[in-house]
Amino acid sequence: MKLTVVIPVFNTEKTLRRCVESVLGQNYPGMEVILVDDESPDACPQICNDLAEANAGIRVVHQRHGGLGCARNTGIVLARGEYITFVDSDDALAPGTLAGLMKIIDTHPEYDLLEFPIAERIGHPKKQRLLRFLQREYNDMGAYWLKGRAYLHAYACNKIYRRTLFDEVRFPEGRNFEDMATLPLLLKKCKLVATTPVGLYNYYYNENGITAQAAPQDLEALLASHNRILSQWHDEDYYAHVLNIALDVYALSGKVPDMVSLPYHGNLKLKLKQLIGLKNLCRLHRIFQKIR
Repeated sequence: MKLTVVIPVFNTEKTLRRCVESVLGQNYPGMEVILVDDESPDACPQICNDLAEANAGIRVVHQRHGGLGCARNTGIVLARGEYITFVDSDDALAPGTLAGLMKIIDTHPEYDLLEFPIAERIGHPKKQRLLRFLQREYNDMGAYWLKGRAYLHAYACNKIYRRTLFDEVRFPEGRNFEDMATLPLLLKKCKLVATTPVGLYNYYYNENGITAQAAPQDLEALLASHNRILSQWHDEDYYAHVLNIALDVYALSGKVPDMVSLPYHGNLKLKLKQLIGLKNLCRLHRIFQKIR
C-alpha cells in the first residue's frame, strides 16, 4: 500500500459525501481511505458505513468523541500506507491531485514531506485566497519555516508525509490548533522537504469550525506553540506574526500573554513593544481596535 488517506469525521453530514467522492475520484489505485467517525451526533456514522459498503478501499472506525487530533491519531495507528495524508470531512481534493503528487514522490523517494497548493477559506466573504507554491526543496527545516513562511500554512491537510515520521509523534488531543504543535516535531525528523505547484486542496470556510470559533485558551495554546518554535527558529517577519497572535490573545481574554522576548523592531508594533513593553502595547492595541 503506497498511500493512506485519513478523513476524521464529525458533524459534517452535509459535506462528507463530497469529501469522500473527491478522494475516491482521484484515479490513484495505490491508496486506502480510513474514515474515523469521532462519535458524530448526526447522520455521519451511517453515511460512513454506506460509503464503506459501496467501496472496498474504505475502512471505517467508530470511536468515542476525542476531537480532531484524536481522530487523526486513530487513523495514523491504522494506516498501512508508506505515505499518509489528511483530508478534513468538510473539505475536498481537486481532481488529479493525489496521482500528480504521488508521481512526484515516486520520482523523489527522498522527500519526507511534500506540500501542495491550498485554496483557503472558500466561501469566506473576505479571507478566501489561493496559496500556490513553486517547486522547491529544503534540507534546512529552519529555512522552510522562515524563508518558506511555513508558519503561515502549517496545516496538517495540504501535505503528503512519510508515515514513519509519525513514529513517536502524535497530534495533541483535546485542544485546537493541534497542527501548529505537531508540524515542527515532524520537521525535526525530516531530512528533505519539498513544495510543489501540483494539485490543490480545497479548504472550505465553516462558520462553526475550529478557527471561526476560537476561544481564548485556543489562541493561548497556539501562542505557546509559537513560543517554543521561536526558541529555535526566528526572524523579524515570524516574530511580528507571533506578536499579532499575542495581541489577539489579549483582545479575547484581557490577559497579557507570555511571549518570547527578541530584539526585533522593524515595524511599528515591534518598535512599540521595545519602547513601552508588551503589556502597554496590548492595551494600546485594544483601544485602537475599539475606535477603528
